[in-house]
Amino acid sequence: FDPRRYDFARVGRYKINKKLGWKSRLFGQVLAQPIVDGETGEIILDAGIFVGEDQIKLVEESGVFAGEGFAEFYIQSPDGVVSKVICNNSNLPVEFRTVTREDMIANISYLLNLMDDIGRTDDIDHLGNRRLRCVGELLQNQFRIGLTRMERVVRERMTIQDMDTITPQALINIRPVVAAIKEFFGSSQLSQFMDQTNPLGELTHKRRLSALGPGGLSRERAGFEVRDVHHSHYGRMCPIETPEGPNIGLINSLSNYAKVNEFGFIEAPYRKVEKIYGKGKDKDKIVKVRVSDEVVYMTADEEEGLTVAQANAALDSENCFAAEHVACRRGHDVLEVTPDKVDYMDVSPKEVVSIGTAMIPFLENDDANRALMGANMQRQAVPLLRAQAPLVGTGMEYTAATDSGVCVLAKASGKVVRCWGNEIHVLRDSDNKVDVYKLNKFLR
Repeated sequence: FDPRRYDFARVGRYKINKKLGWKSRLFGQVLAQPIVDGETGEIILDAGIFVGEDQIKLVEESGVFAGEGFAEFYIQSPDGVVSKVICNNSNLPVEFRTVTREDMIANISYLLNLMDDIGRTDDIDHLGNRRLRCVGELLQNQFRIGLTRMERVVRERMTIQDMDTITPQALINIRPVVAAIKEFFGSSQLSQFMDQTNPLGELTHKRRLSALGPGGLSRERAGFEVRDVHHSHYGRMCPIETPEGPNIGLINSLSNYAKVNEFGFIEAPYRKVEKIYGKGKDKDKIVKVRVSDEVVYMTADEEEGLTVAQANAALDSENCFAAEHVACRRGHDVLEVTPDKVDYMDVSPKEVVSIGTAMIPFLENDDANRALMGANMQRQAVPLLRAQAPLVGTGMEYTAATDSGVCVLAKASGKVVRCWGNEIHVLRDSDNKVDVYKLNKFLR
């Protein structure tokens, strides 16, 4: 378990804690034996109780599984079979990057419990099990390769040369590090010339997600399942914008409001649904369901099992659901539920698609194949000499143009007092100072 021999990074520890930790193993199960505090003998959860979010909070606050070592408990399956579950205590910090004995035993316990239908096998195409490696991480890996080569050269030279007369300059040769980084930028499959036909092409290229490249798939080996649209792509990866031909489904685009978290998993935003309980004897009864303006970003595996309403579900003046039944999705199922069963609501109808697709007016009336062609062909349009607003648009044009980085944006409102090929001078309205904007068009 030497950290120099292998390292499953912060994300590996995060995933192991999540999968083999006691919270995920206990949630949604029925206890066969009570959970007891070893020190005080107090019963925290009784046998026969179904474990939901409130019960998990209760166990967490009691600190029964807070120490080091294992978390053990007995649960009962629907057909009455009692199984012992051994978990790692999931208290290790994400900086702990090697496997522990507890992880190994918890792993074997998980596999044995699977025979009794406790736990679930992972779906390889689910976005909870696929992560992005951004440019920083790829560059870090190349840097590590270069430093390892340099270390080997230094060790060899230390054995050959005389230790009394040796200098650091004679020992260290930085060429392997430079070569590794130049190789990455010069010949990596993911180092590409930017698509600069128009501002949209530029922006889309920067938001592209690829399953190809080093450590990824090859076109020949990628099957149908990898390329297909998965329910976890909702709000994270665009189901429309992808190339036609051999790369279909392997190269995708990030959705409008999606963002990448510190572990490389894509998160989508949702509005929280508040449930207001009654008072007195109605304290366990939900009297009002209100959609709040609080936005929560969730990864695909956090969203799994939650009931999410559509963004265009009808709301009344108090932000409560107007209809008696609301169309929702839970996992890959689409269902109609009463408002008190809804957990979250989409932020916007366009959170499903990417920027390129969101520029197609009346997208919902188009066939998916034609929308794909339209989204891809917009990137190939040659810009006008004098830019004009479209007669029919979706409202995303301004955002895409300003965020692409092509436009020079004024820092403050004012009057253009001077302009020529290299720069523009703007006299500010607020304090009569001149802002100078440099133009870098037609420069090499």
